[in-house]
Order: sequence, then structure tokens, then C-alpha cells
Amino acid sequence: MSAPLILDLDGSVGDIGLSDRLPLQHWQERLRFSCRRRDMQHFATAIAPMLMAPHGTVLMGSGDFHHLSLPLIEFEARRRQVRVVVLDNHPDNMRFLFGLHCGSWVGRAAALPGVADVHVLGISSADAGRRHAWENQLGALRSGRVHYWCVGVDTSWAGKRGITTLRNFDSPQQLLAEFIPAMANDPMPVYFSIDKDVFAPEVVRTNWDQGRFLLDDALTVISALRSRIVASDITGEVSMYRYRSLFKRLLSRIDQQPDPCQDEIDGWQRGQAEVNRRLLVALP
Repeated sequence: MSAPLILDLDGSVGDIGLSDRLPLQHWQERLRFSCRRRDMQHFATAIAPMLMAPHGTVLMGSGDFHHLSLPLIEFEARRRQVRVVVLDNHPDNMRFLFGLHCGSWVGRAAALPGVADVHVLGISSADAGRRHAWENQLGALRSGRVHYWCVGVDTSWAGKRGITTLRNFDSPQQLLAEFIPAMANDPMPVYFSIDKDVFAPEVVRTNWDQGRFLLDDALTVISALRSRIVASDITGEVSMYRYRSLFKRLLSRIDQQPDPCQDEIDGWQRGQAEVNRRLLVALP
């Protein structure tokens, strides 16, 4: 097995044992939370040599960097057609007019020629609910390229618009009872992405609003898909950053991210490291 690859953008990924760590903190201001498409292209070029070398799961630090899954998926999708499965409390398929955003990348991933579709599991955020329906990239949902698997979200608005790619369940266990059989006979290779805000706060703490998955729920999904997972990534660490960009400071404030003190961050990161180790043991 190849060692995990840490894209060290914010110093938040702690000790996970044997791994390769790529120092990239000089990219943090440009990429964190959102970025221009040109900057994403430059970043993809910069990390391409590391992606071409054998490596395991990629860890990218804070969930503020989840849009960096896009170049990783694109790299794999050039090799073969893949289905993307994402564990996330948010759809990450929202409209964003200023390039790429950690909450907007899924629609772009679904549009890649080598991506069959994207399934986002564990959404309990209001982003998928009626009040925020207009903010979602509805074209990706209507086309069947993006599927939401929600827990405790009123998704009735989608049916009224003729969209059938949103499902809602009362619990993660009910969700998995439908998702896993639906994928059982599908030979499509899988790119697997985890944002740890999908987990309930008693599992691990992040600085985004969190979902209802337990660690065993994620491990169940991994076990069901393991033989088909060809690449994977993990985000959702905790780190604080003061943007030089006024625009990014305003965006971050709008999303109402909590601002934990350093003692809280230290404790949360210790919990993060343990969850990372459990996930990495399970992932191929």
C-alpha cells in the first residue's frame, strides 16, 4: 500500500503515521475557501508530479479546502471513468459566481467528461432544504449527474420541480440501507471523498455545522465500496486563518463559521488525528 499524501496547506493535519507531506502553505491565501479558476489550474500543475507518483489517500486539511478535490478527481478521471462518492454535511453544489468555492465544486466535478456522476451522502445542512433551493446548481441535479442523499432535510421542493435526484431519510442507517444495495452490482471505479463535517459532533469536531453520521456509518460505506475505490481524499481538519483578502473575510463571515479558541482547536485536532487513523486503515 502507498503512503497517504498530505497537501499541507494549513498545518492542521497531525501525526497519522507513515505519510508523505508536501509543504504548500504559501498557497493558503489564494486557495482557502475560494479561488479563481486560474489559481486552481496553477495549483493542479504544481501538484501533478506528486499525483503521478504512487500515493495513498490525500489529506488536505481544513474543509475550507474541499474544492481541491476537483483537480484530484480530474486527474483520476483522465485515466478511467469514475463515480464520485462524497461524505459531507453540505451539498457542495451551490452557485458561486467568482471562480471556485469549497461549497460549489461538486457541480464542476460532475461536468468532467470522465465522471459518471457524483453522490453526496449524509447531507443534513439547510443548504439542501427548501429555503436555499434556488442557491443549488439545479442543472446538475436535473441531469442526474449529481445526487443528494440527505438526513432530516425537507427535500419536497425538488419533486415539485421535477427533480428526482434528492432523497431524504430519517437516519444515516436508513440512508445506507438504500444506498449500499443500489451500488452493490455496479462495477464502476469510485473516487471517494470525506469531509469530516458529515460526522456528529460527538465523533469529531470541525469548525463547520455538522451532520449525523457516526464513524461506523462511514466505515460501512467504505467497506461496501472498498474493492472499487481507486483514489480518495479527506478534509475537515480544524484551523483558523486571517485572510488578507477583504472579500474572503466577508464570505467567511457570511457562512458564520465558529471561532474556537486555541485550547479548543488543540483538543479538536487530537480527535481529528484519531478519526483520520481509523479512516486510513479502512481505505484501500
